Parts: sequence; C-alpha cells; structure tokens
Amino acid sequence: MSSQPQSTPNPPSGWKAILKRAWPTIRIFLSIALLWKATSGIDWHTLLDTEIKMQPLWFLAAIASMVFAFICGGYRWGLFMQKVGFPRRLKSYIGLYFAGGLINQGLPSTIGGDSYRAISATHLSNTGTFTKEKELDTQLHHSVDLEHATPKLRLSFAMVLVDRLLGLAGNNLLGGLGLVLGGTVLASWGTQLGYAVLCVMVIAGLVIALGLSWNPTRTLLKKSLERFHMVNAMPGIQFAFSAPINIAQATFGIGIHFLTILTLLFCFKAYGVDAPIESLMIGLPALSLLLMLPISISGWGLREATLSSVLALWGVNPSLTVLASISYGAITVISVLPGAYFLFKRK
Repeated sequence: MSSQPQSTPNPPSGWKAILKRAWPTIRIFLSIALLWKATSGIDWHTLLDTEIKMQPLWFLAAIASMVFAFICGGYRWGLFMQKVGFPRRLKSYIGLYFAGGLINQGLPSTIGGDSYRAISATHLSNTGTFTKEKELDTQLHHSVDLEHATPKLRLSFAMVLVDRLLGLAGNNLLGGLGLVLGGTVLASWGTQLGYAVLCVMVIAGLVIALGLSWNPTRTLLKKSLERFHMVNAMPGIQFAFSAPINIAQATFGIGIHFLTILTLLFCFKAYGVDAPIESLMIGLPALSLLLMLPISISGWGLREATLSSVLALWGVNPSLTVLASISYGAITVISVLPGAYFLFKRK
C-alpha cells in the first residue's frame, strides 16, 4: 500500500465541462419537478379534515431503525478495510460512513459520499486521526481520477465498491423475496419474476464463490489485481464473496436493507397506515435501483412518485404514501447528522 505521486489529469473541456457544471442544478430542478408531480394530486384540506391519527413515537422507532442500518453498513465496510491492511478503527469507519451518507443527502461537495469515505480512509491513522491533512484537503476538493491515483487510494475505492456490490446483492435478494410474497398484485407473472431474481442472485453468488475457490481463476484474478497494483484487495474480495462467508454476507446485506424497510413501515404507522410489508419489500428495493440513476438529489421527488404509484396497487392512499415518503427522507437526513461531527472534526 505504498503511495506514489499522483498525475494531474487534463480537465474536461467543451460541452462535457458545461454539462458537468450544470448537472447538479439540473438534478435539483428534476427533484423539484418530481416532488411537485407527486404532491400535485393531493387535496391537503380534505386530507387534514380526515383527522389523521398521528402516532409520533413511530418516528422515533424509524430513526432508531435507520441509524442502526447505517451503523451496520459502516461496520461491514470497516471490516473490509481492515482485511486489506487499513488501520483497525471500526469506530472511525462507521463515522466516515455516516459522513459519506450526509454528503449523499445533497451537501454541496465536489465529490460524492462514497468518494469522501474512500479518500479519507487512506489518511486514517491507527489513533483515529488524519495524516497529511493538506494533501487530504486537496484530494477532497478535486474529482477523483483512479487512473492516476495511488495504489492505496485505488485499494480503498475497491473496498467501497465491494461494499456497494454486497449492498446491491442484499437489495436484489430482498426485492426478490418481496416479489415472491406479493408479486401477484403487480402482475400474474410477478411471483415467477421473484423466483427468477432469487435464482439469478444465488447462481451469481455460487459462480463467484467457485471462481474464488478454483486455483486457475483465483490466480487469474490475482494477476489482474497486480496489474492495477491492488493485490492487497484479494483478502477483502475473498471475505466478501468466498464460501461459506458469502452466505453470512448475503444475510447481513438483506438485514441492512430490511432495516430501511422497517423505517418506511414505521413512517406509515406514524400516520396510522398499515402498509403491507411485501409492498414495501417490492417498492423500496425497486426504488434503490432507480436511484442508481443520478437524476434527482438523494431520491427526493423520485421516491415519492415511485412509492405512491407502487403502493396504490395495495390500496394505500397515495397522499399518505407521499407524506410517509417525505417523512422517510427527512428521517434519513436526521439519521446521518452524526456524520457532521466527523466532517467538522477534520476541519
């Protein structure tokens, strides 16, 4: 994990540079437009006249569930970082995970939350402080060019990618289970789609595990990692995808995403709505896949429009779905506020 000087990449020019500068503003307008679309059909006077049975204690349960989900996510990422030789500072990795989550909620930044935690982790010391803070500040205020990055920074980004891939696997497995339980509400082939998703994910996991256990493919992977000066990533990859630990990783990934579903469920209960759990197990994982497209700010607008359309199939009032979804977004922001401590601590 030796460091080498970074080459300065050529800045983008022409229409690419214009689009890059304008895209954050475009995303804000898209979020506002989607949120307006989701709320435009709500008759707020009629909704308030129905005397919604508010139960605020459910909001506290929602916050606890979301905070625990972030702690679990940070803990998993911290284990990967430790496996590849980074300092054994699980508490610091969890803090960086919260800070990255806060940045992802729309904080003005030249980089995303994943980039923030990957870059910051490369400067983390065994005592929990940051080394070479001037260099860290420079890296955090410029877009990352992995082609010219140091091997240590590449390794850190690799572990963030591994963490994200496991999160995607857990999301898809949970969505598949949701389709198995309630897919017939969507379409006659909904249940079959759920089984297909589960089969694809299980087969993919088996293929990767077999590849890591078979010497020729493992050797080929090591040579590929050596080419990019990331041979130290191998222990982290094996810890994530090799058998039988991959079963525990998949279960843990499902559990993290189920905590976010419980958060949304508690938001509905706060408004006196009993939303079917299978509807949330379908709607929220599908939304997570949509959010991979950078067309809104932290899902605002897109989340409300998607969930109100999906849950209407189960007879859930779209107006209450929008309220619960907005509450879910607000609770997500509140839950990652501890990340502000780690952001200001570095300052």
